[in-house]
Amino acid sequence: MLFKLPNILTMSRIVVIPLLLASLFLPGDLSSWLPLGLFVAAGITDFLDGYIARRYQQTSNLGRFLDPVADKILVASVLLFLVGIGRVSGWELIPAVIILCREIMVSGLREYLAELRVGLPVSKLAKWKTASQILALCFLLGGPAVHETFDAMLIGEALLWVAGILTVWTGYDYLRLGLKHMVEDAP
Repeated sequence: MLFKLPNILTMSRIVVIPLLLASLFLPGDLSSWLPLGLFVAAGITDFLDGYIARRYQQTSNLGRFLDPVADKILVASVLLFLVGIGRVSGWELIPAVIILCREIMVSGLREYLAELRVGLPVSKLAKWKTASQILALCFLLGGPAVHETFDAMLIGEALLWVAGILTVWTGYDYLRLGLKHMVEDAP
């Protein structure tokens, strides 16, 4: 199953990370357009891997494991790098840290619940959180290239706050659901 197309697409999201991050150091507007293009391409593979896996019955345990891991590694890497190069700074560090902390917490929670054979399905609100997070990163990646046309960085920062708020909300929902399985009833 390792070399089935859905898994290859998923792994491509991890493989592209060093190239995406390195491209942020290119001269001029290329340091915005190329990373943005690579990030969007990675997002397209996220859609395609799931679609192809379901459509052609190529789902696998490896794919179920790798898909969320690839997503989290990609988002965390880009977010941390944007902080490192100063595109995310000041007050916007708050939603950035919240997003990273929530991803770690939910990953740990999913791992714990998996041992109990309890699933933690993705909520619709979590999908909105992901969408706002991805859009925020797109604006923050591409923003400097269009700063004379409109303030894409401001839009990215606003969307990062939206993602941060939704992150707290969905993180609380997941933790509340998970705690039902963690807290033992007294006899």
